[in-house]
Amino acid sequence: MAAKPEKVVLRIKRQDSPMARSFWEEYHLPYRPYLNIITCLQEIRKNLKSFDGRPTTPITWESSCLEEICGICTMVINGRVRQACSALVDSLSQPITLEPMTKFPLVRDLVVDRSSLFENLKRVKAWVPLKDTEEHGPGPKILPEDQHINYALSRCFSCGACLEVCPQVNEKTQFVGAMVLSQARLFNRHPLGKEIKLERLRALMGEGGIEDCGNAQNCLEICPKDIPLVDSIAEVNRDITFNLIHLIKK
Repeated sequence: MAAKPEKVVLRIKRQDSPMARSFWEEYHLPYRPYLNIITCLQEIRKNLKSFDGRPTTPITWESSCLEEICGICTMVINGRVRQACSALVDSLSQPITLEPMTKFPLVRDLVVDRSSLFENLKRVKAWVPLKDTEEHGPGPKILPEDQHINYALSRCFSCGACLEVCPQVNEKTQFVGAMVLSQARLFNRHPLGKEIKLERLRALMGEGGIEDCGNAQNCLEICPKDIPLVDSIAEVNRDITFNLIHLIKK
């Protein structure tokens, strides 16, 4: 059985503002079992000194749920994008490197601006439209086999990991990414959401839509919720093909 380390060594990529130069700082913490990355960051905040005793500024990061539901603590840990709340020190090789995601504009340190992700969800109208606020009753029944698929799709918590690993998401494209395509599929499958199915498909026919997908399938490998993203991309592609005559009508 491998001996437990006496300390935890973290190397954190820092940047004071989007226009400032980035730099690395190293921190050493006493080891204890069951630490996750968020706990490590909290411990560093209690004693704002680097490993060699130099005073430093508070590290900026985001967290909320601490149980892999909100997605805002997503960052690049040891070169792999994942959630800091569920990244356990015991399962990571040291030194542990922490970096911000690269596919979103940097705010500061480990915080990025994921606004574009939510704007793209608005672009495909990823919601169930309601015409009024009156009581609608229990709604239409959904078959168990459809519930099984829909539940898997609904587990997405907009962490952005699939965008981080997608080679088609870069400064030269406007690709919405697998997450948005999958959410369009989810609401197109809903008995009420399918009322505006053609609007969603039409939005995904434009620039940054389905045609920009290069089928790298990195998204499938990285998704923390094991969402069938490639299946979603394929289904959206089929839906566009089958409905093409309706989609091109003005």
